[in-house]
Amino acid sequence: MFQTALNQGTTVAETGFDVELRKVFKVFNGETAVRGVDLDIRQGEFFSILGPSGCGKTTTLRLMAGFETPSAGDVMIRGQSMTNTPPYRRPVNTVFQSYALFGHMSVWENIAFGLRIKRQSKAEVEEGVREALRLVKMESFANRFPAQLSGGQQQRVALARALVNRPAVLLLDEPLGALDLKLRKQMQVELSNLHQDLGLTFVMVTHDQEEAMSLSDRIAVMHEGRIEQIGSPEEIYECPQTAFVADFIGDTNLFPGRVEASDRSTLTIRTKSNLKIVVQQSDMWNGGTGESAVVSVRPEKVYLNLYQPDVSVNCFEGRLKHTMYMGTHVHYVVELLSGDRITVRQPNTGGSFPDAHTPIYAYWGTTDCLALSDQR
Repeated sequence: MFQTALNQGTTVAETGFDVELRKVFKVFNGETAVRGVDLDIRQGEFFSILGPSGCGKTTTLRLMAGFETPSAGDVMIRGQSMTNTPPYRRPVNTVFQSYALFGHMSVWENIAFGLRIKRQSKAEVEEGVREALRLVKMESFANRFPAQLSGGQQQRVALARALVNRPAVLLLDEPLGALDLKLRKQMQVELSNLHQDLGLTFVMVTHDQEEAMSLSDRIAVMHEGRIEQIGSPEEIYECPQTAFVADFIGDTNLFPGRVEASDRSTLTIRTKSNLKIVVQQSDMWNGGTGESAVVSVRPEKVYLNLYQPDVSVNCFEGRLKHTMYMGTHVHYVVELLSGDRITVRQPNTGGSFPDAHTPIYAYWGTTDCLALSDQR
């Protein structure tokens, strides 16, 4: 019933996109916070905008919500330009990190507030609030006040208050940032279930890579006001298009250098520390010989051996500097003879660990590394 109600009175754009940003800029006091952002967010998807502090992700969300006005460009929701549409008339609702609940109102009254503003009948308000409480599993807390709730319970109430207004798009601004780690994990699962149950479009801003990777259908990685890359979590992790994306998403080892040679299948890159790394050709690289490049190697792609393995490329001698036991895996830091320090992550197989300063060989395949543009 609630899902059907959510879709009343809205028309999906023929393109199938619920949110579209076209060359959007936002300037504050001469400083450009958002630089020509283009986005197409599909109907019903869970879309995350991910990036470090100050990258422009929250400003982008506020432009969708109508709390900020673009300095240039256009924001469209369900095919309609929102240029002259105030926040309260947009088919979106926002859930804030701070929850922004009314402390003097009960849970029931907090959720009912938006419906009463819209002058809905008493019966409609009661039905809407009951259904919203059921969705977030807070029926037994209807008469409590925010101060009597835990952080996770307050977050559920904030979600219910946003959903009861039947938005076309739910905007989530660091929605789980104020929760402790264990509760955050629980709420991630509940948020994912809620998205699947409702079929709504969710747009979430976060700086938490794991959160974005686990919840999202697609992710936009932002850096200095621009979109660096848009793709599925797998695409973003396995095929980063820039050194910034490779470095920001998960862990990676980066080796800056220049392309020394290339053929139809491989690139040979000489690093600044004089390592010769051979990389399989890929769509991530379209430069030529002599150009600057950065090689990215994920820690889990690196193998270690106490004896020199029988491999012809990408094998380097070093010394084990640190071993960190992480339960499910072991984290190693190896200092190569070149002076480079690399991180290695291997599954915990229950064996003993070598001592620090043990001579060791680190190696990886040509398909286990990427050559990227040297622009970070």
